[in-house]
Amino acid sequence: MKTLKALSREELKSLAPSIFNHTVGSKLTDKYVHIPTDTIVDDMEALGWFPYSVKTVRSRTKNAATKKHLVQFFNPDIVINDENGEADMYPQLLLINSHDGSTAVKFEMGVFRLVCENGLVIKSQDFGGFKMRHMGYSFADLRVYINQLVETLPTVVANLNKFSQVEMTPEQQYEFALKAVEARFGEEKQLSSDEVNNLLLAERKEDVGNDVWRVLNRVQEKLTSGGFGYMNARGKVRKARAVKNFTQDIDMNTKLWALAEEFIAA
Repeated sequence: MKTLKALSREELKSLAPSIFNHTVGSKLTDKYVHIPTDTIVDDMEALGWFPYSVKTVRSRTKNAATKKHLVQFFNPDIVINDENGEADMYPQLLLINSHDGSTAVKFEMGVFRLVCENGLVIKSQDFGGFKMRHMGYSFADLRVYINQLVETLPTVVANLNKFSQVEMTPEQQYEFALKAVEARFGEEKQLSSDEVNNLLLAERKEDVGNDVWRVLNRVQEKLTSGGFGYMNARGKVRKARAVKNFTQDIDMNTKLWALAEEFIAA
């Protein structure tokens, strides 16, 4: 089974130098008190949460040292086990920050599924989150916010259990896949029935099944990985690219989770 490994400071610097930048944008006022990401990383580790993945936005116009970045944290002592008692998922905390004044420090909660090759980011509005404006920072405040998020974990696990308990008919699965495609692309891109059915195919034994949780994971992984064909607004067939922009990734995941909840309530 795959496990998560904490990134070293050297690895973080190599992957996202902006994490360690303490220089702020020149157009910011004196009211802006920058909260450095590396300071938060140090404090998160003191609270038992370690960085395992980092991403930055791709921008040709913004300074690489100040642009928005995402750091994903896991706690090795907080694991969601499967029905056999083996580690299956890690709750994760997503930190979003920038040094140009374009965003506040933002934390979101999600789930990292160990069996999935691309490490799906499952995100729900119900998981909670918080923001800290660049106007001051303290370790004590961070600890309170993180503890509040951790207190929501029983609700997260309860929702995951509901997803695993509700079976979907073939018709419901197809409907889910169609709506999931719209969650990623909007209405301007269409998939053939064969491509829609391919989104529903299980690629590993852990994903075989008709419950909402497995269907969600199968469709979500393939929408994220890309490689399938679609028809654009001009009627031409194109191949979907992988989702690499973390803002788009989180937005799509939030929509897919909300979509899955509709099938639980149905």
